[in-house]
This record gives sequence, structure tokens and C-alpha cells, in this order.
Amino acid sequence: MTVEKLTPAGIGTLYGVGVGPGDPELITLKACRLLKECPVIAYPATQKGGKSYAHEIVELHVHAEEKVMLGLVFPMTKDPELLASGWNRTAELCWSELKQGRDVAFVTEGDPNLYSTFIHLARLMQELHPGVPIVSIPGISSVLGAAAALGQPLADGNQRVGIIPATGDREALKEALLHHDTVVFLKVAKVLDLVLDVLDELGLGGKASVVTKVTSPYETVWRDARELRGKELEYLSLMVVSK
Repeated sequence: MTVEKLTPAGIGTLYGVGVGPGDPELITLKACRLLKECPVIAYPATQKGGKSYAHEIVELHVHAEEKVMLGLVFPMTKDPELLASGWNRTAELCWSELKQGRDVAFVTEGDPNLYSTFIHLARLMQELHPGVPIVSIPGISSVLGAAAALGQPLADGNQRVGIIPATGDREALKEALLHHDTVVFLKVAKVLDLVLDVLDELGLGGKASVVTKVTSPYETVWRDARELRGKELEYLSLMVVSK
């Protein structure tokens, strides 16, 4: 039976819990303990109620039927009014549990402080309900998972690493590649061919590898990213360029 603990103010703590990049064993002992202790587990959900990677990992470590499983649908729109409304609704769902003294563990793939949905949720919670204690639990990111999958170091000695969201900005891509010894392009699928063009332009075409759904049972590795030109990739794909 889970024991619900109260903070001194009678408000629950919002935890951002990194559960790793995909392999359910790549979760810290602290994250695992908190998932077992927190009465409420919040997770990103799809409009159709589908499970996220993070949710699948959690189910292997806790008895979901003993928890309040709070599926949060995050707004996927650029309309500022719809965006604000959706985010406020999401924050209030968490607040409805926190104000009753229940701790909420928001689970996220990778690390909660690296390009994570938790960053915006925590920021909004501080703005709307400044009395809520917020704590983040570090997790292993897909960047580190990719280095392990490829069997190559990200950096040694004085080498510089860039972790860059891949965008359609050609010059930004070039700048990142010119000023770092290793570049990890996140969410590369949507601009894959453009990135490959820039790599060819800089003479780095043979220096890039791609990993999809890293460390999960569905992981796929392409040692030579040039094989993927013109192909569609999964959303959870990243590219490692090592000079």
C-alpha cells in the first residue's frame, strides 16, 4: 500500500523523473524508488490514449493499478491561444493532485532538463502555483545511449560537443558542424536530406551515423547516414557526426 506523504505546506511535490532513453534497465535507483513511492504518475499521452516510451518503462517497475496514472495530452499546435489553453489545462490536472498533498512524478524519456516537456511544465507550474516544490531526477539521455550503441566516444580531452536540434536553418547546421568536434543532431528525421547535403558540402558525408529508438528493443543503427537519403525515419532518430 502506497503511503502518501505531505510537504510542510500540505502541498505535494512535482518530480520530473528521467527514465532513460528506452532500455527499461537504464533507469536510476533513485528514479525507480520515487516511482514506487509517488501515489500519482503523470506521463505524456497521445490524443488516442496511446502509451509513450516513458509509460512503457514505468509499467515494468511499478504496479500501475496501485497508482493514479495521469495521462497528459500536450498541445501540438502553433496557435498561441490553443497552446496556452492546452498547457494551462495540463498544469491544472497536476495541480488538482498536488493541492491534495499528493506527490506527482512526471516521467520523461531521457533527462527532464534536456529538451524535455517537463521543462515547460515546471516553468508553468512555478508561474501558476509558486508554492509547489519542484524537483528533477536526472536520467540517461538518448545522446549517451547513442554513443554506447555506436561504440564511439562523444568527446575526449579538449574536444567540443554540440547537442543541436536539427532544423531547416542551413547556416545554423553549418555553424554547428564547423565549431564542434562532435555534433549530435536531435530529431533529425524531418530535415535528414538537408543535413546530408550540408555534410557533403563540408566533406563530412562519411562521418555521420544515425540511431533510431536508441537502447529500446526497436533500436536501429545506420553506421553510414548516407544510406538514408530520401528515406523516412522514425521521429525518435538522432544523428552523430564525429570528425
